[in-house]
Amino acid sequence: MVIPPRRLGEILVESGRISPAQLEQALEQARKSGTRLGEALVKLGILSEEDLARSLAQQLGLPFSPTVNWEREAVKLVPEQVARRHRVLPLSRRGQVLELAMANPLDLLAQEDVSLLTGLTVQPVVVPGRALDDALRRAYQMGALEESLTAEEPQEIEIFRLRELVEQAPVVKLVSSIIEQALAARASDIHIEPQEQGARVRIRVDGVLREMVDVPRAAQAPVISRIKLMAGMDISVRRLPQDGAFRVEHQGRSVDLRVSTLPMVHGEKVSIRVLDRAQAITRLEDLGFGPDALETYREILRQARGMVLVTGPTGSGKTTTLHASLIWLNDPGLNLVTVEDPVEYHIPGVNQVQINEKAGLTFAVALRAILRQDPDIIMVGEIRDPETAEIAVRAALTGHLVLSTLHTGRAAQSISRMLEMGLEPFLVASALRAVLAQRLARRLCAYCAESYVVPEDAPERAALSLPPGPVELKRARGCPRCEERGFQGRVGIFELLPVDQGVRDLILARQPAAAIHEYAVGSGMRTLEQDAIRKALLGIISLEEARRVAFGGE
Repeated sequence: MVIPPRRLGEILVESGRISPAQLEQALEQARKSGTRLGEALVKLGILSEEDLARSLAQQLGLPFSPTVNWEREAVKLVPEQVARRHRVLPLSRRGQVLELAMANPLDLLAQEDVSLLTGLTVQPVVVPGRALDDALRRAYQMGALEESLTAEEPQEIEIFRLRELVEQAPVVKLVSSIIEQALAARASDIHIEPQEQGARVRIRVDGVLREMVDVPRAAQAPVISRIKLMAGMDISVRRLPQDGAFRVEHQGRSVDLRVSTLPMVHGEKVSIRVLDRAQAITRLEDLGFGPDALETYREILRQARGMVLVTGPTGSGKTTTLHASLIWLNDPGLNLVTVEDPVEYHIPGVNQVQINEKAGLTFAVALRAILRQDPDIIMVGEIRDPETAEIAVRAALTGHLVLSTLHTGRAAQSISRMLEMGLEPFLVASALRAVLAQRLARRLCAYCAESYVVPEDAPERAALSLPPGPVELKRARGCPRCEERGFQGRVGIFELLPVDQGVRDLILARQPAAAIHEYAVGSGMRTLEQDAIRKALLGIISLEEARRVAFGGE
């Protein structure tokens, strides 16, 4: 396909994407830094990489894709050095046409070289530059690894062969690369998932999973075995779950990785939890409380007696809140003891107990022993059973401050859950001081979030209870600082229910969670939905994120 040799700046100005003044600014930046115009526009924040690619595709009538998905056979048609020199990646071959991912579709020389090399007609597909660079690395890295292994490796590789493969440089390099990229992206989890044709690697960043790389079938067992070996597991055990851990150095700091394996239909699934102390929140002020809710929560903790529950689904930051609470409470004059499964972060000055159910050290057993250790403040990682619940409640009634978590959606639902566990209403009413329900929402990137006004007739106004009149909100845009995703970090969404006499009366009367919730709202409790909308109005999160996180119908 022949593309008119027009300049990028002309196209962007004509399409109205940038102004002539912005073009001059970017050209000056490009001259000073020795980079291309497109890179300068992105670096200056005038355009995001995706906006740049989308604009070019629209103006030139070319297909655009925000992601890069390639076929192995197509990649083999172009040598790595050629692909990297021209910054292109073959995607697929359809007859005599080769789809070619390009960040700069105006590069006619690159198209001509690839066409001469392959003997095929080139069809450019415009993609964002960062996505292309990432795909280039992954595509040829996988190719090198696949070639280094035996193409006909059986599905069940012998153990002695596995021990050889896990020490091979390509396998070691790939595993190290996966971990390094995950840490650089601030991932909280790494998932290696066996599929029929290989393994998919995904990472969780800011609570959302995203694809990272595909591991060829021949490399699946060596890669997984390499991780198991690093975590101190038995690589000969493939049909039973295993747990392990190891530590790596990243940017001058130690990062702990907890590894879990699970047998699947097509092999072993590996899940790695990243415990990076540098990323851990240690202050209550950093969680995302509003000023009034933060002071109320602190006042409850200052009472130093009774029970405080933090509730929410898995991954909602409950343990982080409890740890921040302990750090705020920590004092040389107090004896703070925790019982956790597992102990993820070590807190100086706090006595922490690791559960070991195989050895008989359960939450209930540990809690009974802790009560004989003269504690002032006790943190129970999770109340899982009636026995633990009863011991924790009785500890709260005997002058201790007990912090713990439950898996419920709403603050009021935690009270009903305690009663469902068989606890007497008078015990719950007497022990409980507050329940904090929470979620985690993705923060908008502070560098690229763009403002917009919600129209008067927008349906979300009524559905999300937005205030009347013009409402200015912010939404995700994308820039190099946030990897074009528009989000950076997370913030808590909270629903704090203090247990006053009115709530106690409802508990004693065995009223349902809905009645307790209604009373608390009438007494001034800000709900999860209200807190999410408040953070959207403040420009901390987007309206879409508020809806996703807090309006789940629980």
